[in-house]
Amino acid sequence: MSELVVQTNKGRIQGSLENGVRVWKGIPYAKPPVGPLRFRAPVPPDSWNGIKETTDFSPMCLQPLESTSSMLGGGVTKTVSEDSLYLNVWAPQDPPAEPLPVMVWIHGGAFVTGSGSLPSYNGASFVLRGNVIVVTFNYRLGPLGFLHLAPLGEGLSSNTGLLDQIAALQWVRDNIRAFGGDPDQVTVFGESAGSMSIAALLAMPAAKGLFKQAIMESGASQVMTPEQAQLITAGLLKELDLTPDYIQQLETLSGEQIFEAGERLKKRIGPGINMIFQPVVEPDTLPHDPLQAIQTGWAKDVPILIGTNLDEGALFFRPDMPLVKENDLVRTVEMMTGIEDAAPLIKTYPYNIDGHAQIMTDLYFWRSALQFASAQSKHARVWMYRFDWTLPDHPVLGKAMHALEIPFVFNTLALFQNIGVHVDEATQALSDRMQDAWISFARHGSPDTDLLPWPAYDPAARATMLFDYNSGIALDPDAIKREMLKL
Repeated sequence: MSELVVQTNKGRIQGSLENGVRVWKGIPYAKPPVGPLRFRAPVPPDSWNGIKETTDFSPMCLQPLESTSSMLGGGVTKTVSEDSLYLNVWAPQDPPAEPLPVMVWIHGGAFVTGSGSLPSYNGASFVLRGNVIVVTFNYRLGPLGFLHLAPLGEGLSSNTGLLDQIAALQWVRDNIRAFGGDPDQVTVFGESAGSMSIAALLAMPAAKGLFKQAIMESGASQVMTPEQAQLITAGLLKELDLTPDYIQQLETLSGEQIFEAGERLKKRIGPGINMIFQPVVEPDTLPHDPLQAIQTGWAKDVPILIGTNLDEGALFFRPDMPLVKENDLVRTVEMMTGIEDAAPLIKTYPYNIDGHAQIMTDLYFWRSALQFASAQSKHARVWMYRFDWTLPDHPVLGKAMHALEIPFVFNTLALFQNIGVHVDEATQALSDRMQDAWISFARHGSPDTDLLPWPAYDPAARATMLFDYNSGIALDPDAIKREMLKL
């Protein structure tokens, strides 16, 4: 039992043993960000006496519950609260003789949904297969995490969701040795908004030195300008019937009132912009656009593994959805990608749902990943992948959509049972190979393995690992499309 009790810098905690893995759930890494602490940088938690039971996941951050789930379901806890800044640790059953590599997962969800406790993110397989430590955590979402308030003074911050992530990484730095981890060998990995968060962390001065390398799945540089973010802030304050002169009243409202105002604002703005809450470039926390920072060598010597899925957009555009008006489509692409005149590019795609999905795949996900990979490859080693696996004719798995790689990376394919899919040996083998590559990257700084040789990426050869039943390297896949996008 004593191996389940660990001394952290704030007090002792007790976890549980689950299927041969030690697990601690719901460890506080910051004080509840409520009242006077709302919209401000996270503050370390108070110390406690005795032993704190950490055997249950904490609530998730306030978010729309109807979209709070993984693609595969699997018993997602539907408890939400503004008091959600907690993390979870998976470690081997026997404390290691030498410190182990640490893998810290940053969840996705468009900066408005998600949690570190989703079943798809169970860290047990990583521990059992790779002898590593896995950490997942929650961070503030939506208006509570990504409202641009720093210009209004009063000690208010912007990018508080990103500051939460930094606080979680600082907790790892200060405490992970007690769990058997090596604070000098931390790999951050994340998907979608989690990957976009990593792009931001790579450019944030406060995150320097908190991780050694990064894995970025389906997301790269994604930020708002201060001018755009200020418009969103003004819109939210209007929904709350507040003016900047009465900004201190934000402390007296409930978290639910602020969240609901954000939901109303999203509906009022309409389809022209998909993500009204996201990181903003501002001097105190994120002084430069992440891609520009990477281009100048800000994250030099940080190895990166980055990639996308073949049909990212298929998750967002389903066959029964109405078509988006062309003007709205152009406006959204320009807003989300920074392309100044997207209309000519958009006209090269068919005006149907498949065309909409491909626009999102190419112009939003693939384009940004290529830009990020090429920029960082001048300053550190980079590896690139594309996830192509599908289950033909299946209503959900028929395309390699956004987030489909996650159960392969975490080896949580058992969740496929929730949608009536039996996992065959070939599918399981792909998951094993992918997880082995991620583990190799965390342990050795390269995803290259004996079963899956993987050369580094460079803008000349553009070696890209294609993950499918028969995985292998392709040189400059979709070169014609890349040249059309002027990449």
